[in-house]
Amino acid sequence: MAVVDVHRFAESITCHAWSPDLSMVALCPNNNEVHIYKSSQDQWERLHVLEKHDQIVSGIDWSSKSNKIVTVSHDRNSYVWSLEGGEWVPTLVILRLNRAALCVQWSPKENKFAVGSGAKTVCICYYEQENNWWVSKLIRKRHESSVTSVAWHPNNILLATTSTDGKCRVFSTFIKGVDTKDPKAGSPAESKFGEQILQLDLSYSWTFGVKWSPSGNTLAYVGHSSMIYFVDDVGPSPLAQSVAFRDLPLRDVLFISEKMVIGVGYDSNPMVFAADDTGIWSFIRYIGEKKAESSGASYSSQFSEAFTKFYGQSKATTANEASESSKSRGGVHDNCINAIVSLSKAGSPKVMRFSTSGLDGKIAIWDLENMEEELGHQF
Repeated sequence: MAVVDVHRFAESITCHAWSPDLSMVALCPNNNEVHIYKSSQDQWERLHVLEKHDQIVSGIDWSSKSNKIVTVSHDRNSYVWSLEGGEWVPTLVILRLNRAALCVQWSPKENKFAVGSGAKTVCICYYEQENNWWVSKLIRKRHESSVTSVAWHPNNILLATTSTDGKCRVFSTFIKGVDTKDPKAGSPAESKFGEQILQLDLSYSWTFGVKWSPSGNTLAYVGHSSMIYFVDDVGPSPLAQSVAFRDLPLRDVLFISEKMVIGVGYDSNPMVFAADDTGIWSFIRYIGEKKAESSGASYSSQFSEAFTKFYGQSKATTANEASESSKSRGGVHDNCINAIVSLSKAGSPKVMRFSTSGLDGKIAIWDLENMEEELGHQF
């Protein structure tokens, strides 16, 4: 089994992030607080409660180099928390938003972070040394609806976003005085701030969970129509693939390597997708699934099962069948998994450990070591 630890921290978890040494986890228990727990002798002890937001905290990211925590909330604010004398001290970031902040991520160099919002804008925040505060520049008039996720390219300049308008976009976030120009002449990283490099119209539904591969050569994101999309050669002539699967939609993804992706979502079990030697992506299996499901099942029965599970039929037999189906595929989470976080060092070509959190209030730690034979693919 790939699961090495499972702990229920709350009734529900909105988001979570790990400290640089992986000894502490910061999570939002579906309210306006951030709780920080430390692992000690197989027990989790709550050390701090960060109380500054007025509404639900929708995004947390913990920088691996500077040991700073950034949080965003539906109250339209963001705070950068620094550990001073054993206490976490917040610094307000002026986002200039009139709608909720929905997601946040530090850039690879940690000199910027990006905030997606319900105001159809993306805030790129950076520190102004002379004024001793965090300021933001806004990417406006590009999205037609809420920005659901953001992901930084390894070059620290390009930023990918997904939105409830069904599109995935890539922007340049080059800020003079903060970033240095890419030595490759004519590269997209030399574009001015806010310039749209690419717009992908592959989905006809809400899109979520955009991520870059470790090299930055491949982009992956998911649609609310039980689809996952892979894009190579991001630029003027991208190569895109769409993979449909029979079960409930995904919410987030994580590249394990250049050729393998883990997806999590409403089916409550991590799903494995992999590319073959020709670069064609496909669904492989669920992690922890003991036996591959029959491929001969009719499409109508597959659709009926997914429809029943998603809309929650009231019949007890249906609920029991759905529960048994979930258990046969792993059964670690009891509800939607809304986040997957790497537990490997930033920039690592492979991710052997990761964590998931969900609406069931659990955080699970997964280890893929020695699972290549079980999954049938090399990482």
